[in-house]
Amino acid sequence: MTLVRHELKQGKVSFMIWTTAIGILLAICIFLFPEMKGQMDSVSNMFSSMGSFTKAFGMDQLNFGTLIGFYSVECGNVLGLGGAFYAALCAVGILSKEEKDKTAEFLLTHPVSRKKIITEKLIAVLIQITAMNIIINTISVGCIAAVGEVIPLKEISLLHLAYYLLQLELAGICFGISAFLCKGSAGIGLGIAAIMYFLNLIANIADAAEFLKYITPFGYCEGSDIVAHGKLNVVMVAIGAVIGIGGIMIAYLKYTKKDIH
Repeated sequence: MTLVRHELKQGKVSFMIWTTAIGILLAICIFLFPEMKGQMDSVSNMFSSMGSFTKAFGMDQLNFGTLIGFYSVECGNVLGLGGAFYAALCAVGILSKEEKDKTAEFLLTHPVSRKKIITEKLIAVLIQITAMNIIINTISVGCIAAVGEVIPLKEISLLHLAYYLLQLELAGICFGISAFLCKGSAGIGLGIAAIMYFLNLIANIADAAEFLKYITPFGYCEGSDIVAHGKLNVVMVAIGAVIGIGGIMIAYLKYTKKDIH
């Protein structure tokens, strides 16, 4: 597991920055809720009459006067976008950076197979994403308890699980793309995450584009649906799992045969 430790060491600064940033933003949102709680009825009424904007963010189905309604939208966007960007950045350059940094020749001369290299790099990505989610989940629950609100544990757990699965799917997609790149490209990873996010907004606004929810992982992270039904959409999660695993399989197929310079 030497390569795993090496990757974790290389990525620790990025991990700390992203985890700290997302954690602080979530904490700020939660600590703002008690101050805004008394004004939420008027805010909910205002948002419910904003047409397409309301539908885009699922605010027509949530009550901003409740912690879980506020958390689903405000904290959900922070965790959704922040987590998606971090997962994409983690994975999109993990296989290509050896060529970019001119260290491929050194790595591949060691008695280690390419499959082992891929596996250990993948493990490093999964560890970082999992660790970030554990820390952020702990911060969220701790902050909710600190402001004196009742912790809606089931809903919070489902929301965080959904975003964790989203991050794993995006990581799988970007991991597959990384095998085709000769230079790491943060732009590609960020672009994929952003496109997936906006596809979900389009699916929420236009009924004709509702099928896009089965393409983007943000489709099964809708706070309004999770809170209303008390569960994740199993079909969407299964499709997302297939897409993410497909990306990983492509990485193995491509990287084991790739002419690395």
